[in-house]
This record gives sequence, C-alpha cells and structure tokens, in this order.
Amino acid sequence: MRRQNLLLAVLLVMMGPGLRAQEIQANVSIVASRLPSTVDHKIFQTMQTALYNFITGRKWSNESFQTNEKIVCNFLINISSTGDNNTYHSTLTVQAGRPVYNSSYQSPLINFQDPDYTFRYVEFQPMDFNENRVQGSEPYAANLTAEIAYYINVILGLDFDSFGLRGGDPYFQKALNIVNNAPDSRDILGWKAFDGIRNRYWLIENLTNSKYTLVHDAYYSYYRSGMDQLYDKESEGRAAVLNALNMLNTVNTENPNSMILQFFFQSRSGEVSKIFIKSPPDEKARALDLLYQAGYFEYQ
Repeated sequence: MRRQNLLLAVLLVMMGPGLRAQEIQANVSIVASRLPSTVDHKIFQTMQTALYNFITGRKWSNESFQTNEKIVCNFLINISSTGDNNTYHSTLTVQAGRPVYNSSYQSPLINFQDPDYTFRYVEFQPMDFNENRVQGSEPYAANLTAEIAYYINVILGLDFDSFGLRGGDPYFQKALNIVNNAPDSRDILGWKAFDGIRNRYWLIENLTNSKYTLVHDAYYSYYRSGMDQLYDKESEGRAAVLNALNMLNTVNTENPNSMILQFFFQSRSGEVSKIFIKSPPDEKARALDLLYQAGYFEYQ
C-alpha cells in the first residue's frame, strides 16, 4: 500500500518531480443563491475553477500517490452575504473519504461545516498561499486560501494517521502553523480560542495536544487494524474497532466534551454501529456501551 514501497519512491525521485502525483482529488462547489441578482454570479464560477486549480495544482506533501490512492475531497462554499471591497461571508463544508481495503467503500475521514469563512475575491486574482507567510499583505484575500490549506493539511494528517501510527503529525503541525499565523481581522473568525468552542483553533489544538494522543492511536486501530481487515478477517477487524472505541472512551473520560470526539463521531454518522450488526451479543453489548460512554449518540 502507499507510503510503504520504498523502492518505488526512490525510482520516482530518480525519474523526476513530474511523476510525483498530487494527493487530492477535489470537488469544489460554490452556492450563491442567497445573493441578490444585482451581484454578478459568473464571478463564482471563475472562483470555483480557480480554487479547484489551487487545490489540485500543487503538491501538499512529499509523498507519491497513485491515481486510485488520491484522497477524494469535497469543498462546498455557501455564500450568505457580501461586504465592502469584494468580501464575502460564507460557510465551508469539508468532506473527505478514505478507501477501505478490498472494497469500494469510502469511510469518511471528515464531514465538517465551518460557519466562518470570510474572504476577499477579485475575479481572476491569483490564488496564492505561502505556509511560511500565511498572513499575507491583505488578510481577507489571504483567508481565501488559508482556510482551504488548513483543512487539506488536517485531511492529510487524518489520512496518514489511518495508515501509520502518528503518521499524520507533520500535517497537523502545518495546520497548527496556519492557525498561529492566520489572517487577523475583526471579521475573520475561527482562528482563535475565544472565537468559539468548536472551531479551527480547537480542532487543531486537540489534534496536537498530548492529552489526546490516544485519539491518533484510535484512528489507526479503527482504520488499518479494523476497517481494512473486515473483508478477510471480520472478527479481528471488529475487535480492533472495539479497541479504538475503548481508546476514545478513555479520552472522553479524561477530557469530557472535547471537540475531537464530536469531530470523530460526526464524521462517520451511522458507520460505527453498522460494523457490529453481525457481532455476537456480548460484543454488540460492549460496543453499544462504549458508544454511549464516548458520547457517540449525542453527536448523531
């Protein structure tokens, strides 16, 4: 599987950067139905294309992905209002899936709606992002790509976590860097602790805080040891998922009502309970008990 074939990686490096496939298979949609007809709506088609090219036209990691290994992501921008100087206020819904071994099923890595996506866009403006200088010269314009880059790094981190223990750490650190250097303005929300209790700040705080180390182990156990084994070794796969739930319950006991648990369970609504449909009664009861204790049903 990807990230494990060292010989292939060496060959790709020797054969040149052009063969190092990009990681993201993105779908970008912009909805502006709440804006009046006096607003020129064709600008949003231009912006949609530009954002798609921004996401898929650059490398976000040093890894090589085969075409069938690309991470399928959806970015839905629902614009609610406009402001001065070509600024827009919107929500951003981010979805991404992770293929399960020996199946056509995509297990959701993230399904999250960010209510605070405020940005400036001028038609045909370049889509720039520099992870070493996130702020940029104009915060509203910088926020357009900063939020997208943040979520791409979170997605990459979760994906790598699911294939290797703590494999996502470098990408979570990149997302943390974006938070620490985020565009700063009164109307740009979600980057700071005091902007709310379920925002970009708290998500990456949880993902990089040592208090939540078990969450990363749970992602690996849930996916690589669990979901990927369900086809060939169903009972072992369910046992690994059960182990992941036990880790998440421990996190919830030590850190109740943390954002990362809500984030985990909301991302896979209904999936977890379906895994245990064929379980023996005692295993099914144990899974149900752990789901209740970890707060699963509160987030459905």
